[in-house]
Amino acid sequence: MPWKEICVMDERMKFIGRLLSGEKMAPLCREFGISRVTGYKIWLRYQKLGSVALFDQSRAPHKHPNQIPFEIEQFIVRSKKERPHWGAPKIRELIAKRHTGVKLPAISTVHAVLDRHDLVKRKRRSSPYRATATYLSNPEEANDLWCVDFKGEFKLGSSIYCYPLTISDFATRFLINCEALSSTQEATAFRVFEETFKEYGLPGAIRSDHGIPFACGNAAWGLTRLSVWWIRLGIKLERIKPGCPQQNGRHERMHRTLKREATQPPGTNFLQQQEKFYQFMHEYNFERPHQALEMKCPGDLYQKSQRHYIGLPDITYPGYDKTILVSHCGRICLHNLKIHIGRPLANQPIGIRLVDDGIWEVSFKDYDLGYFDEESGKFAPREDPFGLMLEKAL
Repeated sequence: MPWKEICVMDERMKFIGRLLSGEKMAPLCREFGISRVTGYKIWLRYQKLGSVALFDQSRAPHKHPNQIPFEIEQFIVRSKKERPHWGAPKIRELIAKRHTGVKLPAISTVHAVLDRHDLVKRKRRSSPYRATATYLSNPEEANDLWCVDFKGEFKLGSSIYCYPLTISDFATRFLINCEALSSTQEATAFRVFEETFKEYGLPGAIRSDHGIPFACGNAAWGLTRLSVWWIRLGIKLERIKPGCPQQNGRHERMHRTLKREATQPPGTNFLQQQEKFYQFMHEYNFERPHQALEMKCPGDLYQKSQRHYIGLPDITYPGYDKTILVSHCGRICLHNLKIHIGRPLANQPIGIRLVDDGIWEVSFKDYDLGYFDEESGKFAPREDPFGLMLEKAL
């Protein structure tokens, strides 16, 4: 029997179904532990939109503080084309001289405009990327790094365990999502991240601990299908050291506030608990000033990512002999050989090329994974092609 996930959408379906069967609004709201205002909102949205109303509405900020006027963006583009050797700092100074009455954009904003119009020259890499260690960045721009974690589970009033999946922006501390889930299963987390990417775009990197579903100590290179999906989307992985939650300190401090203000006492069911999370997110993002942000709110600083989620990008391997799809059990087939690569890469296209007599190199995107030989059919993986080696117990 498949695992049945209990989530906010399930609760809304039950709520709407019982209204349609003729039950009264007031006692039904009391039973579900929500206000009548919320009950009528759900009911009116259902009448207007049908089953689509059962999904979450966008909670993105209405303001985009770094958005610049159209004429300034056109001036930046035109200036770069006229002066191709000028970078963002010089063009920003030109804006200050030519447009004295306009709020001066940040250098990073000017650079983002140039990048968006493909006017930034990128340095060619001298060699394929091979990370050698986990690197923890300290970015200052929104969406350069997201922090993710499962806050510790707790029991709802119905005695069912709730596992909150939280996602926050490192630079602005904006709480992007807080989802009340019934498990830490990979498929459940995948759904939440896909909805979040559709709404907010893609981050440059994601920082997590080594727990499921973000990492797995028993899998090849500590990867999971979720983290492989992130890699394929062009998201870099950052992992904190085991037993060092302070390396994700901003996120952990948010968890303490979340626990105090949104889980004590807990909601009766998932629908009520999710409403408590939404109320907390709104207050945390748009009302509660942060000392580290000079008493500004995260919502004053955060804006959606310019990298839009449009599904999985295609992967091509120019210069390779073959592109092979990894099977659902983590193997590839070549010349009647079955070579085990790793379950986390299931259903992913990899490139292989002959580098010596009977010796093949295996790569995924820009990462060289290792080698196999035709005689034995055994795969010899590189120790840590992604720079994500888990610390081994002493």
